[in-house]
Amino acid sequence: MSIRTRLTLWYGAVLTGVLALFGGLIFFSLQNRLLSETDRELEGTAERFQNYFLQENAEESGRHLISELREFCQALSPATLVELRGRNGFVFRHPDDVRRINGPAKTVHHRFGSEGDTFELDLTTSTAETMHTLRLLRILLFSLTPLVILAASLGGAWLSRRALKPVNDITEAARIIGIENLSQRLSVPPTGDELAKLTEVLNMMFARLEGAVKTLSQFVGDASHELRTPIAVIRTTAELSLRRTRSPESYRASLEQITAEAERMTQLVEDLLTLARSDAHTAEVPMAPLEISELLEEVCREMSGLAEVREIEIQTEFAPQIIRGNRTSLHRLFLVLLDNAVKYSNRGGRVLVRVIAGAMHVRVSVEDFGSGIDEQSLPHIFKRFYRVDAARTGAGHGLGLSLAESIAKAHGATIEVESSPGRGSRFEVALPLGGRALGAPSGNLQLFYVPSGFTDSSDKEHII
Repeated sequence: MSIRTRLTLWYGAVLTGVLALFGGLIFFSLQNRLLSETDRELEGTAERFQNYFLQENAEESGRHLISELREFCQALSPATLVELRGRNGFVFRHPDDVRRINGPAKTVHHRFGSEGDTFELDLTTSTAETMHTLRLLRILLFSLTPLVILAASLGGAWLSRRALKPVNDITEAARIIGIENLSQRLSVPPTGDELAKLTEVLNMMFARLEGAVKTLSQFVGDASHELRTPIAVIRTTAELSLRRTRSPESYRASLEQITAEAERMTQLVEDLLTLARSDAHTAEVPMAPLEISELLEEVCREMSGLAEVREIEIQTEFAPQIIRGNRTSLHRLFLVLLDNAVKYSNRGGRVLVRVIAGAMHVRVSVEDFGSGIDEQSLPHIFKRFYRVDAARTGAGHGLGLSLAESIAKAHGATIEVESSPGRGSRFEVALPLGGRALGAPSGNLQLFYVPSGFTDSSDKEHII
């Protein structure tokens, strides 16, 4: 059943119960009131008649007494029967020709003594009018109550239809909104009630859906664009190699180029899968206690080759701290930050990596003094495939910082960035503490990478 039907039925049921209770209380209260009034009036009449009889019996007797009693009874209701009997044979009835009252009646019996005799007084009055009034009230209640319930239910149905009309309008408007017109919004009623708030929430939901769809579309387009380049290179290189017979060196060069592009495409696909699992919250990241300084030293050693090529000095300030996290994921996070810092530092410059102990968090800061990021690009650097400009565009895909942010969120951490063009950038990761420090800070540890006469990557030397 629709909400309108259920509301009408509930309204009718509740109204029926309330009217039944109200009508019953009125009927029984009135019945008790009327019968109580009848009893009091009858008792009062009997008392007055008794007192009058005692007074007259002391002064009169015989016919004179009967005459006085009949004169007193003239003031009584015609529906009242008086019967007085004495043990010595005295009998008085009013009226003389009525022995009993047909229909419902009430009787008061008094016994009293006077002038050495015992008298019994029966005073009876008819309650037919009272019963008639109650019967008429009962008929009115049973006949009018269903009409009132019916009229009220019809009014309730009309009110519920009118009250739910905005809901129907919202439903019809929301039904026509699809993937092709997510920019359309519902009209917010100017009532300021719950329905207006519901409409605003639905519009906010549509806005979020529109943003998510646009982001997904852009993500798919950017991913397709990034994958198209290595695939085209692989295909072109293979086709050129197959057109004619070439020397082994030429084939080797072609295969090396194909391998490099395949590795680049593999890395891109792995990054995309990692981000997709992070978005769907399906990636299981086992957490364990780990020493953050040891992890950062490992990352710095891994970046020694690139730092040596660019003549970059990596300086570290580590305060040993225990955190809880996934070693592989955090390794990748800090590798991304340090890789960016080294790549975008000025040749011969330096990169500063620090661990700052706090009461609730451990902060890892990676700071370079290179080209920096302009204010317009700073809010977008964590977007997927976003690249600032040609100065900061290398062989990457624009997914590194997005991966770093996803890893940070999975660990309950945050990444903050400060940057200014020409002065460098500082990325700071705030990780929740998983244990207390192993000891006091161990001082400054500097890593120097000296390009001393090397010829290729195998000749690189690093000094810690």
